[in-house]
Amino acid sequence: MPRSRINVNFIDKTSSIVANILLRIIPTTSGEKKAFTYYRDGMLAQSEGNYAEALQNYYEATRPEIDPYDRSYILYNIGLIHTSNGEHTKALEYYFQALERNPFLPQAFNNMAVICHYRGEQAILQGDSEIAEAWFDQAAEYWKQAIALTPGNYIEAHNWLKITRRFEFE
Repeated sequence: MPRSRINVNFIDKTSSIVANILLRIIPTTSGEKKAFTYYRDGMLAQSEGNYAEALQNYYEATRPEIDPYDRSYILYNIGLIHTSNGEHTKALEYYFQALERNPFLPQAFNNMAVICHYRGEQAILQGDSEIAEAWFDQAAEYWKQAIALTPGNYIEAHNWLKITRRFEFE
């Protein structure tokens, strides 16, 4: 039985019912419906911390999904799971893929910046300040893009950019 049919609480059940009704009444192809079902099941598994199951559903969702915008969110969520698992190189690859399809995902830019900042901190711990600066500069570029897309968000990043003089705000 698909995960979407074994929801345990009222809100999940209600959301599933509404989603199923929408899938029936909105004119979509069978591929789009299949992709959405896998995506929804992936989100549910991810919210429960079942990352392996979520990844499996997201990978399945990418097969029939042809819309670049929708596909970008699937790829973004795959990146999130790889980030949570500490697989930063894989995460960056999926964030890049998501941004290729949808360049208006500030959360992807933010997550990429966080990974780069983390790598900069790791380089400092290893005594390599030159590599650290390169990672911090890359983090700054990603945070600038995230902030440009959503001014007022990412306050901590904004403050870090100001403190480190990597970005002058007007």
